[in-house]
Order: sequence, then C-alpha cells, then structure tokens
Amino acid sequence: MTDRSKRGSRVRLAGIVAVSTAIVVALAAVIGGSTPGSAPANAAVAAKPNILFVLTDDLDMGEIAQMPSLQSKLVKQGVTFNNNFVSVSLCCPSRTTTLRGQYSHNTGVETNGGSNGGFATAHANGVETSTVATWLQGAGYRTALIGKYLNGYPNTAGDTYVPPGWTEFDSSVKGNPYSEFNYTLNENGTLVSYGKKAKDYGTTVYTKKTQDFMTRAAQAGQPFFAYLAVYAPHAPATPAPRDANLFPGATAPRTPSYNEADVSDKPAWVQAKPLLDAATQAKTDALYRKRIQSLQAVDRSIGQLIATLKTNGQLANTYIVFTSDNGFHLGQHRLPQGKQTAYEEDIHVPLIVRGPGVPKNAKRAHITGNVDYAPTFAALAGAATPSFVDGRSLAPLLGANPPAVSTWRHAYLVEHWQQGGTEAPGSGPQEPPDGDQVPAPAAAQAIPEYHAVRTARYTYVELVTGEKELYDHTVDPYELDNIAATASPALLANLHTQLVALETCSGAGCRTADQ
Repeated sequence: MTDRSKRGSRVRLAGIVAVSTAIVVALAAVIGGSTPGSAPANAAVAAKPNILFVLTDDLDMGEIAQMPSLQSKLVKQGVTFNNNFVSVSLCCPSRTTTLRGQYSHNTGVETNGGSNGGFATAHANGVETSTVATWLQGAGYRTALIGKYLNGYPNTAGDTYVPPGWTEFDSSVKGNPYSEFNYTLNENGTLVSYGKKAKDYGTTVYTKKTQDFMTRAAQAGQPFFAYLAVYAPHAPATPAPRDANLFPGATAPRTPSYNEADVSDKPAWVQAKPLLDAATQAKTDALYRKRIQSLQAVDRSIGQLIATLKTNGQLANTYIVFTSDNGFHLGQHRLPQGKQTAYEEDIHVPLIVRGPGVPKNAKRAHITGNVDYAPTFAALAGAATPSFVDGRSLAPLLGANPPAVSTWRHAYLVEHWQQGGTEAPGSGPQEPPDGDQVPAPAAAQAIPEYHAVRTARYTYVELVTGEKELYDHTVDPYELDNIAATASPALLANLHTQLVALETCSGAGCRTADQ
C-alpha cells in the first residue's frame, strides 16, 4: 500500500452515526458551511416530494444527444449541470459514493473487487447500515432499488439478502444481467428468473417494476424514492430487439483527442499505447453503435415513467434526476474502450434534474459530483444527513436564483486505485471487461494509482509514479497538451495543496477543503 493510500485508510468510515429524525425541507440542518437542507425557494414545503433517480452505467457525455425523450422531457424541462463529475470513474466506488455521500477514501470501496472494493468490501465495512435509503425510509418514504446494485452482490450475503433501507429491492444475483437477458433477480427475498424473450429485456423489466412501485406509492398516499439503475450502455451494450438495426454506419466521435498522434507529454502508461489500428477502430465503432442502440430503451423508459407519474397525479411533485455512474472513453488518447482515467471522457458525466420549482431549460456552471447526490436527496425529502457526509446538497442550485458560482465548491476530488488482495469468496454477476482489458485482464492494472483535482479551469493529476499532468480547459478542452512541466511553480503548489487537503478530508472538512 502506498503512503498516500495509508493516509486515506486512516479516515475511512469515520463516524458512522445514526440518522436524526426527519425535518421539513425548509428547516433542514446546515452542514459545514453549505446548506444541504435548503430547497428551491418556490418548492412546496407541506407535501414531501417524490424522487425518481435514474442511473445509467458507463454513459458518455456526448451520447445523450442520441436520446430525444431525455432532451425534450428532462433537458428542456429542467436544469442541466454542465460541470458534474465522478470522484472515481468506476462502477462500484461510484455507486457506493452515491449511496453514502462520501468519497471513496472514506467508504473504503476503491475498486470493483479484491480486498479494497466491490460489494464484499462495502458489506464488510458496514456501508449499508446508513445510506440515502435508510435516511429516507426513516423520513417516511417508500424506497426502491431496481436494477444494478453494487458489483459482486450478493457475494457471501446470500442470494435473498436485501440491504437495509429498501422497501422494495429487485437486483440481479445470478446469470448475465449485463447482456440484458438470462438473469435472476432477488425480488424482496424471492428469486425470479428471466429468459431471452423480448419481455425479459432488462431495461424493460426494470422500468415496469419502477412504474408499478410508483403507482403503489400513489395508491398508499406515501412519498417515494425510486432508484432505477439500468445496465445500459455498459458492454456488451445489448440493444432491445427492436433497436438492433438503428444508427447504421455510426462511428465513435472523432474528437481532436481521438487516436491522439503525439502522446509524448502524457504519462508513461499512455505513451506505451500504440496508435489505434484499423481493426481496433472498427471494434470501437461497433461498440459505439451498440451503446447508442441500447440507450434507446432507456430513452423510451424516461417517457414511460413520466407518463406513469402524470397518470398517477405525481408528476408535479416529483424530482427526476438523471446521471451516470461514470463516463467512458472510446479511442481518445489512444485508449480503445474503457474508463478509470482522470480524462474528461471518464470523469465528466451528465446530470439533469426536473421537478417542482426547478426552472426549465436552465444551465448551471457550479462544480457538482456524485458525492452530492445522497445529501441532495435527503434535503429534498426533509431527512437529516449524518455528520460523515462529505458532499453538498444541490438543492440550493435547483431554484430560479442559485448562489453565485464563486461561493460554491471550487475543486472536486478525482482518484483511482488498483485492485488489491483477494476478496471474500462468494458469487455474484461479474462485470464484463472493458475493451482496454481484452484479451489480457491484467491490463486493467496498467493505469497507475493517481489522485487529482478538477477545478473550473484545470485538471491536475499526481500519479504514484511521480509523474504529473496538468490541463488548462479554457484553451485545451480535449487535454492534448500536458503543461505540468511548464506551468508556474505557484500554480502547481496551490493545486498540490488543495489535492492533499481533499484526498484526506472527511465530513465537513471536505466542504472546507474544496474551497
């Protein structure tokens, strides 16, 4: 373990505390100088709002342009956060941060498996005992997680294990859910198998379950929190049968960083990558087509869910939040298919919110991230957040008059670790390897551990190899020119100081360190 990792381990899981009694949105507690309890000024206080959270898997920023329902029903009807990031560009660490509102150095879930990641680590660390699900359930909400949970679930917990806080829990325990067919769900303690017919297609099944859950909540007169976690567009990116022939000839975007000609300024692990040959580019293009094909079912899902909310009389009082657990690169910087880097393609993800009091077709430039989702949901629901929460509620940004960007967070922490040790023996659906890892899974270890900060202007990266990267997004949005060797010592020192403060922060200290 590196010295940097050791520093992080000392602050993991600091102070898991009981959730306080729920309070109304307008009076929720102020945490660490931010206002996680603040709601949009014109949001209703009397009736608790519903929350529908739609989480995609490995979605690239540009691909939402291929989702017309998302554009018309969410983007044009709500707020788009233009500077939204994930702190670890990898499924399980990101999803654990989403549940807890903590950076990965505090959850202890740093990778997808081994001794420092996956469901087994989250379960062993007691992460599930206090999450957004337990907070909102304690505040009177019906809660549901439908779809993908944490990588490696259920491991040794048992196929019928339901984590705390979920009124309804429908997640895969066997089979191949990433393929969208031939999987078994744990449906509240009952195992139900799905086959290869069109009706068994994963996104279709999860959407119908979410619609049913929302309808039952309406009938009971209770507010709900629905967490819909689809597998699209994660590889193998299987489209619904009706979408399998769409977008013929579509190719991965040829951005200026695609198959970058000169990577001599990049770290050694990138310099070692050859230029993408014709066969690799063809495979990347084929995956891109399947990805945008698979997203069409997700796009239809958005329309179907909104129609159900409207029929139930719930739409006017429901926040709909759409995002992804991480981004994805497709040929940028000579990297064929994958994630886990600090480059924009991997850390910069969509965040779109529609709901009561949220202005239409609005944009926000504030720096936000997945560490903020849990405290935001708690604030909107009128539930208090525990002191271990690192993130900020985004509720103040959802009104017509948000706080100035200058008063908000100035830096966001980005990290990556290599998987270590051996995880607890057990079973659970395994994530298919990304193209970067084929044919040798050991290639996943090629990205060295790094710690980074993303500010409004810069991405600054320190690798454990001693190498550094610095990109100025105002003049170099595609990160072609690493200026770490030529930047002013004062700038590098300031960014280093901010990084050191963030990579060991916890709780309210994180909301000081990010200033």
